[in-house]
Amino acid sequence: MKVNLAVIFGSRTCEHDVSIISGLQAVQAAEKAQMNVTVIYIARDGKWYIGEALKDTKFYTNFSADRVTRVLPFAEEGKLLLMDYPTDKKKLFGGGRNILASIDVVMPVMHGMNGEDGTLQGMLELWNVPYTSAGVLGCAVGMDKIAMKQLFRGCGFPVLPDIWVDRTEWEKNHIDVLNRAEAAMSYPMFVKPANLGSSIGISRANDRESLSHAIDVAASYDRRILIEQGVSDLDEINCSAMGYAGEVRASETEMPVRWDSDELLDFDSKYTRSAKGGASKGMTSLKRRIPAPISEEKTAEVKQLTKEIFRALDCKGVVRIDYLLDKAADKLYVGEINVIPGSLAFYLWEAVGVSFPDMVNEMVECALAAWSERNKSVFSYDSTILRTVISGSKGAKR
Repeated sequence: MKVNLAVIFGSRTCEHDVSIISGLQAVQAAEKAQMNVTVIYIARDGKWYIGEALKDTKFYTNFSADRVTRVLPFAEEGKLLLMDYPTDKKKLFGGGRNILASIDVVMPVMHGMNGEDGTLQGMLELWNVPYTSAGVLGCAVGMDKIAMKQLFRGCGFPVLPDIWVDRTEWEKNHIDVLNRAEAAMSYPMFVKPANLGSSIGISRANDRESLSHAIDVAASYDRRILIEQGVSDLDEINCSAMGYAGEVRASETEMPVRWDSDELLDFDSKYTRSAKGGASKGMTSLKRRIPAPISEEKTAEVKQLTKEIFRALDCKGVVRIDYLLDKAADKLYVGEINVIPGSLAFYLWEAVGVSFPDMVNEMVECALAAWSERNKSVFSYDSTILRTVISGSKGAKR
């Protein structure tokens, strides 16, 4: 029997457009995998839509609500149900609603806040609906660069020195923050909003003036800012992991090609420069070398770390982990984990013989396995506390 899969993307995030590209790539792969696919688009205002028009990239440049159907999501017996949204808001929860779709598994292809950060995953957990991405823990930690680095450091994974600051602290006392950063690290430094991806809001600082400007930029996107030690002569290495629980394997490695070897791999380099003159292909637009031109020993180190990080964050499905290689010291550092990577990192799996449709099949299998395992747990506990409170026991906690 065919799986009824919902691919969901968009949402209220700075990475909204990137999510659309990745989501539509996943839709095509799922259809090739012979699944019944429902496209769910969450618009920038948070409204949910379905409809065939959503499969066309061009539709989003001139969005028209008249060509799609607004829906109201809810769940029943482990399935995500989509019902028509009432035109009369007084009848929002009234009877007579039409069920437009019944979904067995949800594939979140969200990038950034309000989707990749555990919020959507928490809703699906509450509804007991299977989904393909990492869970609430992995998504929440993977979205917040400050919490992520603290976990990596606690696990003994190699990370670069850093400090963090919140926007209120920065606004109150610029000088103390700058002094603290300079006491902990040397230039160059990289300044990042804690909860954004796709290199949005990230700046390199080579001196105090540019550091101050970089913090201003990051603070405009997020209230928490990470300031991290830079590496002057580095290579970037990426690797993906796929699986669930103890069953996890690593993909081929890649080395993204930067347009300027002395600058960061920014949003433009990732998504637009290499796509000029044609339609964007998401992360597949980026030039890269696969496999990464590094030693066998370093490749083995990357793959082993990738699997260990996957397990540490209790991930499932497909993730991508980005590394920094200090070429002068031949030292590898963990950069970050992308729990829902751009283009779902399918190109890294194609390099080891796993097609995109086969990858989608495996992600669905992982989602169902995790859902089945979760439902083995006891979610109720018979106690006498209510009867004790009702009877007015003096031992009841007030």
